[in-house]
Amino acid sequence: MKKLIFAGILAVTGLTATANAQIQKGNWLVGSKLISSNFGLNTGGGYNIGIQPQGAYFIEDNVAIGGYVDLAINKVTNGSPTEFTYGVGGLGRYYLSPGEKGVDNLLHHGRWFLEGNVGIGGRSVENGSSTTGLDFGAGPGYSYFITPNIGLEGLVKYKGRAGFGSEGLNSNITFNVGFSIYLPTSKAKEVARDVR
Repeated sequence: MKKLIFAGILAVTGLTATANAQIQKGNWLVGSKLISSNFGLNTGGGYNIGIQPQGAYFIEDNVAIGGYVDLAINKVTNGSPTEFTYGVGGLGRYYLSPGEKGVDNLLHHGRWFLEGNVGIGGRSVENGSSTTGLDFGAGPGYSYFITPNIGLEGLVKYKGRAGFGSEGLNSNITFNVGFSIYLPTSKAKEVARDVR
């Protein structure tokens, strides 16, 4: 019994240390938001399911910058027109340290983060309305490390598109669920060698 308790304490301690190690300078983040619920702030808002692959590099401890691609198809009801959204651009993340600014982690093997993005994007609906221009967003999220290198993530984000077309501004609040793989640079080099 003592061995089992000791193993459990070591596992929790190891996962906590790993959560800190994975977001250090020089590491890579590769992942995707897979499920997105869209609560529209404009007329016609509803539900949206899409995919947003993303990759980032930790330029400092707790700070990652990278890029994203956003693709989604939305159909609110059977009678509503189909909507297609797209975007590409840069993103940044800042991971909060435990205890920083009064924020403590609810779970010991996860981290809170703030994410922002800016890029080019658009929205096209079958009925003819569209927007193409600046794609931007920001919001808080939480990454729960289910293994030392894989985080299951939830993110609440304000998303907006401003530009040209029949709609000047389109915005909404989304709740996203996805995953990210955190790789030290040495592991990323091993993967690149294996691919060759």
